Amino acid sequence: MKKKDYDLVTIGAGSGGVRASRRAAEYGARVAVVEAGALGGTCVNVGCVPKKLLVYASHFTEDARLARDFGWHIDSLDHDWSKFVSRKDQEILRLNEAYRAVLQKAGVELIEGKARIDGPHRVIVGDRTVTARHILIATGSQPRQPLLKGSEHSITSNEAFFLKSCPRRIVIAGGGYIAVEFAGIFHGLGAEVTLVHRGENFLRGFDGDIRDTLRTAYIRRGIDLQFNLQVEGLEKSGEEVMATLSNGTGIVTDEVMFAIGRTPLTKGLDLDTVEVKLDGAGAVIVDDFSQTTAANIHAIGDVTNRMNLTPVAIAEGEALAKTLFNGRPVRPDYGNVPSAIFSQPPAGTVGLSEEDARLQYGSVDIYKSTFRPMKQSLGNCKEVCMMKLVVDKASDRVVGVHMVGPEAGEIAQGFAVALKCGATKAQFDATVGIHPTSAEELVTMRDPVG
Repeated sequence: MKKKDYDLVTIGAGSGGVRASRRAAEYGARVAVVEAGALGGTCVNVGCVPKKLLVYASHFTEDARLARDFGWHIDSLDHDWSKFVSRKDQEILRLNEAYRAVLQKAGVELIEGKARIDGPHRVIVGDRTVTARHILIATGSQPRQPLLKGSEHSITSNEAFFLKSCPRRIVIAGGGYIAVEFAGIFHGLGAEVTLVHRGENFLRGFDGDIRDTLRTAYIRRGIDLQFNLQVEGLEKSGEEVMATLSNGTGIVTDEVMFAIGRTPLTKGLDLDTVEVKLDGAGAVIVDDFSQTTAANIHAIGDVTNRMNLTPVAIAEGEALAKTLFNGRPVRPDYGNVPSAIFSQPPAGTVGLSEEDARLQYGSVDIYKSTFRPMKQSLGNCKEVCMMKLVVDKASDRVVGVHMVGPEAGEIAQGFAVALKCGATKAQFDATVGIHPTSAEELVTMRDPVG
């Protein structure tokens, strides 16, 4: 067989693709990465990173209110949106260059342009054709566009990061974590927010107590939650947009944002020519080792629609590099993956929800505590922190940890290690808490509530 130009050609320089490529190169493979856009993919450019910066920016209004309760004199809160966007863009550019430096240091060639696959070993980028022993699809996903009248007058999360000004009023359609996070963001920045969702509650798939606690918190904040409804049409008049809902009512607003899911990015790759099969949602079908239905072609990350989290894509890339180039077949481990919702207040979770645990184990013990966060004890805030443990009664093993409250994501990350090690409730009970902290509540709950 004629020697190929590369051992691995990766299409997509997001977090997963870069990790797989870098690690493959460290194992001695000749690697190239093809990228048509900015380095870092969704997470760096229009996802996790700028979103978290927006969360920080929007949370200062609440911090300022709390500061007054602690004796600080703060007269006004004026946010400069354009300054924030400028500083955010500078940070993203820095990260783009950091990704470029990582690839260069590992000896990975960066090929800039849009790729299409022309056989199990051929990739065409513009007028250049390269060959590879293995091809990796790591193209990610994009926000799903609504199919309704006037949709051209709406934005998605992609455009939200580049608005010329912060809207005074915004309607957000969707009920997943992206919709919930942006509702908190725009509310914190002073906008009147209406969240429209077709279901009875948002955050389907998360533990019920997380969903209910956040619902109550958003109502208390003054976010208008419109459940069991959908946006059915948009009409623009001047600078305003009229959003018509499925019950016939209309909402006049400055912006309408759709956060109704994401679609795997496979268009233009010519996957049908190499018999790479897609599922009903358009995601690339892979086996336990990220192998597609075509020989020598692999896929990781959001394009496979398995567990669409940046750290998971990185883990999939790491596993694939070991499988292909380190002689160690490795399956990605999807057990007890922690996650956070950067809502306001934030939520953190790891393991099974109560609902899923009851289905899997049958008999479970539930430990739950709600309390007022200490930081808010001096004021009139009615915020509630919720912490919850789900325990398999037969083994005493803690199979779920769920929290809504300050630093929930940071706390969930630590307790994820305990669940990964198979910690029992007895071991939680034997652990001395740090006082006064919120996290100590998770090792001091003694009496099950269900």
